[in-house]
Amino acid sequence: MRKITLILATAALGLYSCESAESTTIQANTDVPTETASTSKMARGGQETIVDEVSKPDIVKLAVSNKDLSTLVQAVQAADLATSLSNAGPFTVFAPLNSAFDKLPKGTLDDLMKPENKDKLDDILRHHTYVGVINAEQLKDGQTLGMVDGKSIKIQMVDGKPTINGTANIVGSVTASNGVVHVVDEVILAQ
Repeated sequence: MRKITLILATAALGLYSCESAESTTIQANTDVPTETASTSKMARGGQETIVDEVSKPDIVKLAVSNKDLSTLVQAVQAADLATSLSNAGPFTVFAPLNSAFDKLPKGTLDDLMKPENKDKLDDILRHHTYVGVINAEQLKDGQTLGMVDGKSIKIQMVDGKPTINGTANIVGSVTASNGVVHVVDEVILAQ
């Protein structure tokens, strides 16, 4: 019984010390603004707002670092998918180049970026995302992948290279900390 009392007393003292130190810190810092630029950003975002110069970048950070994917980044932000695509995954993302978005009928992208069309944009972007990692060399002719939007894409081999739904070509692939990004030359629309 004496050992239990000693353990409880030690734990209580430890908790009191933590509370005491915490309140001292708060009191000592009352002249400092409670929200800095970095904490403000983190409070408004998720995993994608964490700054880490050492680890391999996640899918969102890879896209942000590539100017040829800036339209995709804007779309991901407009659809509020940055946090989802920054999480552990793993994901395989077929990332359309800016030039792929340029191939859409005039005005389509502008229309999709409007707040009232967020659900449509979200659905299109989810059609570019697969849960799991599939590297380019694992893609086989006739393979079907179930995408996050609940619909499927079909892989076809053309001249020994994989295409998605017979139209989108993979022009490059990069591994991320939470999956793989296959850069494609077309926006993949559900069939």
